[in-house]
Amino acid sequence: MSEAQTPASTATPAAPGANFEVAAVEKSYPMSEGTTTQRKRKPHILAVIMDNCTGCAGSPACVDYCPVAECMYWVKDEEHPPFGRIEVDPLLCIGCKLCTSKGPDGAFLEGCPWDAIAMVPLAEFEGEHGTLPY
Repeated sequence: MSEAQTPASTATPAAPGANFEVAAVEKSYPMSEGTTTQRKRKPHILAVIMDNCTGCAGSPACVDYCPVAECMYWVKDEEHPPFGRIEVDPLLCIGCKLCTSKGPDGAFLEGCPWDAIAMVPLAEFEGEHGTLPY
């Protein structure tokens, strides 16, 4: 990861063996739709949204490709309304990479036009944020 592309989370590194703390977040639309079945195991990689996410002006392409309900969602920018960004719920992400695979329909792009989605190994994510419960 380059300095220009840092994960959106500003959490301090977790202590070894610490559990992931779930923060209360207001999930807004646009939001991914799809399966609501709880994942059966932890994925090997997780999608992490970088600081350079613009939310594609309220019409993000990545959200439409996510197959898990409420995994990707809009978070309002309280300081600059009506702007916002997309976030990924690490407890719902299955690591399928679909959010990074296609760009907006009709565009000659593959994936996020801003390269704002990184697929991070689970061990790296848990080292920074704590161990996921499942």
